[in-house]
Amino acid sequence: MAATYDFPSDLLAGQEELHQVRAELSALLKRLPWSVEPLDGFSDDNGWRKVERPASPGWTEDEQAEVEKLRRREHELAVFVSTHRYWSEITGSDRVRARSALKHAHEGEDEEQSP
Repeated sequence: MAATYDFPSDLLAGQEELHQVRAELSALLKRLPWSVEPLDGFSDDNGWRKVERPASPGWTEDEQAEVEKLRRREHELAVFVSTHRYWSEITGSDRVRARSALKHAHEGEDEEQSP
C-alpha cells in the first residue's frame, strides 16, 4: 500500500497553482507564433527529418508580457514548493516518494469528488 502524507494546505495550494500556471503557459505557447520576433518561413530537409515553419509575425508586447508574467509566477511557485519547510521533516527516499505524491495529490482529489 502506498504511503499517505499529511501535506500542509499551503503546500497543496502552491502545487495546485503550479500545475495550473504550467497548463496555462503551455496552452498560451501553443497558440502563439513559433518565433518571438518576426521571421520569414523556412523549409529544411537536409537533416534527419524535414523541418518547416511558416512565416512568423512575432509576438505582440502584450503576448510577451503575458508569457513573462506566467514564467515568473511558475518560477516563484516552483521555488516555494521545492523549498517548503515541510520537506525538512522528511528524509531520504521518503522525501522522494512524498514529492512525487504531492505532484499527483490533485488527481486523488478529482477522483474523490466524482459521483
